[in-house]
Amino acid sequence: MDAKYGTRRSGVYDLRTRRPRDYSHMHTTLLEGTVTTQHSMKKGLKLYGEEGVNSVLDELKQLHDRKVVEPKKLLTRDEKRAALHYLMFIKQKRCDRIKARGCADGRKQREHTTKEEASSPTVAIESLVLTCVIDAKEKRDVLAVVDIPGAFMQVDMDKLVHMKLEGKMAEIMVRIDPTLYKQFVIIENGRKVLYVELKKALYGTLRAALLFWRRLTEQLQIWGFEINPYDWCVANKRIHGKQCTIVWHVDDLKISHVESDVVSNIIEDLDGVFGNEAPLTIKRGK
Repeated sequence: MDAKYGTRRSGVYDLRTRRPRDYSHMHTTLLEGTVTTQHSMKKGLKLYGEEGVNSVLDELKQLHDRKVVEPKKLLTRDEKRAALHYLMFIKQKRCDRIKARGCADGRKQREHTTKEEASSPTVAIESLVLTCVIDAKEKRDVLAVVDIPGAFMQVDMDKLVHMKLEGKMAEIMVRIDPTLYKQFVIIENGRKVLYVELKKALYGTLRAALLFWRRLTEQLQIWGFEINPYDWCVANKRIHGKQCTIVWHVDDLKISHVESDVVSNIIEDLDGVFGNEAPLTIKRGK
């Protein structure tokens, strides 16, 4: 007892001496937080050097390979003023890999986009719980959770949206395809700027989630699924006399049916439509 709590001290109440405080757990938490902290592109490049540059290049290369952007030069003053900034963040993952994430800064769109024009349905928590209860009750012993990679970039943009890449980001974009992008780089306030038009929906734009919901809903209806009139992120179809249910939140889908082959076939169909650029992330269980 004395070794654990300290020696007794004299006095009326026979109290033990207070143990010295141990802050080691706080240092561990701080270290973990530092490892997973996201940095701005400027700070990230300073911290990670060439690894940071390569991570940004990989992220921008997605925009190029998927034909998400098209370079533009002769923009009006109003078009330049309305152009969205492209934000880039860099972090060191727990596996020590340096990862960059980019997104459009869609705040400017709020000026001329109503909530009704940008709101995307998502599955209600009640619907999700009820479908899980049905899965258990009907002994649907096969479940699959599917994540569609780069979902927004697989949907055409339905309105004219311009975006600007500045400074080092514009330079890195030129490295990807100098013949295509170099001629469109201009100088504004002493910085290199590359204006592009969004041809595909991009994370950060206000309507991206809605556009993908429309695309996924349309595809499920083509395959014969019926959208629940009370929750537009629940779809059902009778297959082999049993109900197959798909519920989804943005680009994450839960698929259930009593037969594993049915779930596998649906995953193959999804992969054929949405997995051309990168494979779907699939988690299966019982």
